Amino acid sequence: MNIVISNRDDRPIYEQIMSQIKRLIISGEIKEGELLPSMRALAKDLRVSVITTKRAYEELEKDGFIVTVTGKGSFAAEQNTEAIREEKLKEIENKIYSIWEEAKLCGITADELKEVLSIICEEE
Repeated sequence: MNIVISNRDDRPIYEQIMSQIKRLIISGEIKEGELLPSMRALAKDLRVSVITTKRAYEELEKDGFIVTVTGKGSFAAEQNTEAIREEKLKEIENKIYSIWEEAKLCGITADELKEVLSIICEEE
């Protein structure tokens, strides 16, 4: 499992770990039922505190991305891709709303914002 911790990222380390594991599960790189590294092993690999990896795993379990079985470890949970998609869509809508509020403060019109989005999409 390839997880990269960045000092430039404003988010706490446990959130960086969580988001990357979520991405790996959603993308299918970590398969349903696959055993994740132990908290200690992951902490050692990432050179972070076990407390940090424990918090990341606890949050992942709370969010339904992993299941922990005492004495056996943590496993990728079965995913409801539609629910995940809906959650991500809500996050994106919130970010777009925030961008729109900032754009209005700068005098940027909806058409200008749409043009920017169109250009970004064409680059892909």
